[in-house]
Amino acid sequence: MSSTSAKATVDNQGPAPPEPWLHPWQFFLLGGMLAATATVIVATGQSPANIVMLSLTVVSVSFVGLGAYHVLLPLVSDQPDAPVMIAGRTRVALEREKNLVLRSIKELEFDFAMGKVAKADFEEMSARLRGRALGLMQQLDAGGGYRDQIQKEVHERLSARMTVRQKPGAAKPDATDVPAAGLCPSCQTQNDEDAKFCKHCGARL
Repeated sequence: MSSTSAKATVDNQGPAPPEPWLHPWQFFLLGGMLAATATVIVATGQSPANIVMLSLTVVSVSFVGLGAYHVLLPLVSDQPDAPVMIAGRTRVALEREKNLVLRSIKELEFDFAMGKVAKADFEEMSARLRGRALGLMQQLDAGGGYRDQIQKEVHERLSARMTVRQKPGAAKPDATDVPAAGLCPSCQTQNDEDAKFCKHCGARL
């Protein structure tokens, strides 16, 4: 991705996720219509009343199958019932755009170091990208819900368990000399270990 694509990332919010070819209700309705048509062909020679009854029965079975699909889907699906919406957009879309913006910042810095981008253009585009990344991170933090809280509690419990397992006479490393992995030196926000930028302030880790 060059500086041109990095600039395009600032102006665009990323492509919308593709729509499914057939929704579940369309699939069951199409199946019911095809089954009813097959019933009419097979029941050739029967009275019109019998053909109508058979067709209605087949269509009814398709709607029953659609109802069973909606009832059983939440029991077997790992996906949430509804996507998490933040400021009118799904959390997945915001995460995708945030990753694209952070990648654009990294590649813009590489292009500038290679002399492909003028200093004035680099400063302008970098400021816009960092501002966009910071805005996305703030939106994600505001709509984090219970997931971030659960991850924080799990991290705290694992840290406490590791502390208990340490030997009484073992020397403990100095926290000032060895910073925690993913800890932002500017705002002290805990990030993922492989994160390149802080999810709260956007500073480089």
